[in-house]
Amino acid sequence: MSLLTALALTALMAPPLAPASQVADTACQVLLPNDVPVEGRKSPLDSLTFTVAKQSVKVCYGRPSSRGRTMIGGGAVPYGRLWRTGANEPTILFAPVALTVAGIAMPPGKYSLYSVPGATEWEIIVNRSTAQWGEESNYTPEVQRQEVGRAKVKSETVKAPIETFTIRSEAAGSGATLVLEWEKTRVRIPVKRGA
Repeated sequence: MSLLTALALTALMAPPLAPASQVADTACQVLLPNDVPVEGRKSPLDSLTFTVAKQSVKVCYGRPSSRGRTMIGGGAVPYGRLWRTGANEPTILFAPVALTVAGIAMPPGKYSLYSVPGATEWEIIVNRSTAQWGEESNYTPEVQRQEVGRAKVKSETVKAPIETFTIRSEAAGSGATLVLEWEKTRVRIPVKRGA
C-alpha cells in the first residue's frame, strides 16, 4: 500500500459523521504529490466527506467556473467526450469500505471518477488509476485498462445556472447520492455499501 493510500485510508477511519452530513474542506491537498501546487489555481481544490452505512467517504475534486463561457455541451466539456469530472487532477474518491457507485462494484480503496456527459444522460467511469494528471489526453490505453466499470445515469436541467462546478451529497437510506451540478445541469449518482 502506498503512503498516500495509507494516509487517505487513515483519515477516513476517523469516527463516522452523522448520516447525511457533508463537510467541505481542503484536506485533499495533503494527498497530492509534492510538486503539484495548490495555491493560485483558477479552479480551486475542494472536497466533501459523506457517509455510507456509517462509514466516511471522501471525494476530492477541482472546481472550475464558467466565467461567461458555455462549458457543458460545448467548449471545454462537449457532449460525448471523456471529462475528468472537475479540473486539474481527476476527481478522486476514497472508500474505506466496499461500495457500489452507479451500480459499479468497488472494493475499498482510492479511485478516479471520470464521466462522458450527454444531453439526457451521463456515463460514469470508475478507474483504479489515480496518479495521472486529470487532462483527458492523459487517459491513455494503459489508464483505460484500469477501469473498474462504466454505468449510465440520467441528467436533469436546473433553472438557475450554477457558476462553479459543485459536487455535494444527499442522504439516501443507508447510502448517499453524489450530486454533480454545473451551469444548468444536475446529475445524481447513487452510492451504496457494497458486498
